[in-house]
Amino acid sequence: MTAYDSHNHLQRFADPAKIVAEMRDAGVAGCVVNGTGEDDWEAVARLADQFPDFVWPAFGLHPWKAHLASPRWLPLLESYLDRFPDASVGECGLDGWIAAPALEIQRPVFLRQVALARERKLPVTIHALKAWEPLFDAFKDEPPPPRFLLHSFGGSAELVKRLADLGAWFSFSGYFLQPRKVKVVEAFKAVPRDRLLIETDAPDMMPPEEYISHPCDEGNHPANLPSIAAGLAERLEILLEELVAQTAENHRAFFDRSGH
Repeated sequence: MTAYDSHNHLQRFADPAKIVAEMRDAGVAGCVVNGTGEDDWEAVARLADQFPDFVWPAFGLHPWKAHLASPRWLPLLESYLDRFPDASVGECGLDGWIAAPALEIQRPVFLRQVALARERKLPVTIHALKAWEPLFDAFKDEPPPPRFLLHSFGGSAELVKRLADLGAWFSFSGYFLQPRKVKVVEAFKAVPRDRLLIETDAPDMMPPEEYISHPCDEGNHPANLPSIAAGLAERLEILLEELVAQTAENHRAFFDRSGH
């Protein structure tokens, strides 16, 4: 099995080297490690340097941290993208679920990152939660780059169509294997197969207990990815091998490191 974790936060684990070894043993061939702000971009950079054949770095300012941005956040972000030309932009986005910071504070930070990704012809990973119409409004001001990923997508089948028409890709996380999230699984049946990715969002988005192959005191272990893939394949009524092969091909196409 050659599976790719298209979104995690490996930098938040105490011993990333141990986690990477366990991921490799489980059949995970690589992962995208997403920075979320000025406080962790350097940790992501160190992992990319330490595991150049395994870690695909992404640098972004998360909407939950929009109010914490320093005056130099943008040039600092650009410096990491200069240092890692094959990196992607993310995790960034809009979140209407949290009370603060308000969408009015999140929006300009998000728009600048969308513009940056488009200007540099880089893929961007987007966090969108209870902010779908604000997201479409944002895209009217700053059109997204040709490839953008809705990570841990929790929207409807109708949203899949609207977003796919704009160039969206969609990644599935194990949290949505919970029985009460059946509507999300139904939405993923509408995702074009060549736009489908899988992720752990580790150490967050814990899957149901029966899909935890690697218990971990720190939360969701990214080596749970193959179990999550098995759960999604079952629900999409396709062979696991087919899902893994398709999402691996999609992962490489989305996060293309061969040049832009």
